[in-house]
Amino acid sequence: MALVVRVFLAVVLVVMAALKVSHAAVHKVGDSAGWTTIGGVDYKKWAASKTFHVGDVIKFEYNSQFHNVMHVTHPMYQSCNASVPLDSYATGNDTITITTKGHHFFICGIPGHCQAGQKVDINVLRHPSAAAPTPALASPAVPVAHAPAPGPNMAAPLKSVKGQFAVLGLAIATLAVLVSGLA
Repeated sequence: MALVVRVFLAVVLVVMAALKVSHAAVHKVGDSAGWTTIGGVDYKKWAASKTFHVGDVIKFEYNSQFHNVMHVTHPMYQSCNASVPLDSYATGNDTITITTKGHHFFICGIPGHCQAGQKVDINVLRHPSAAAPTPALASPAVPVAHAPAPGPNMAAPLKSVKGQFAVLGLAIATLAVLVSGLA
């Protein structure tokens, strides 16, 4: 019986670890348009339609012959100054894992691109519940914003939930086999 308890605890720990790891979402900047100056992508509107959390991955896809990605400070973002970025990326397929809360500012460092709107402010929430304040806390003077239809990357959390159920099912099946073999 002690063996069953140990195995059960091990399975529970594995399931808990899997649930914790699979929570992050991948956000492709600009959705299907990617990181570009073509097509009039509104990156401010794109970012406002997403909810970002620590651990999420921000993916920049672009033609590296014509664009790049510069992680910059807020003043650099406002003035489109790419002279001394915090980080720079130029592969055309860059992924950045968000490790801290707050604002993360990115611009294209090619002259004129940032000024043309190729810049994005990724605002990572302090706490997941901060995404939707309760009506009692919301100011009546502030109009309620309506969220746009979910984009393609909104499916990422759902996919991770399906994977979590698969791991949980496997753990329960393993435990059932062990218990029936010892009875």
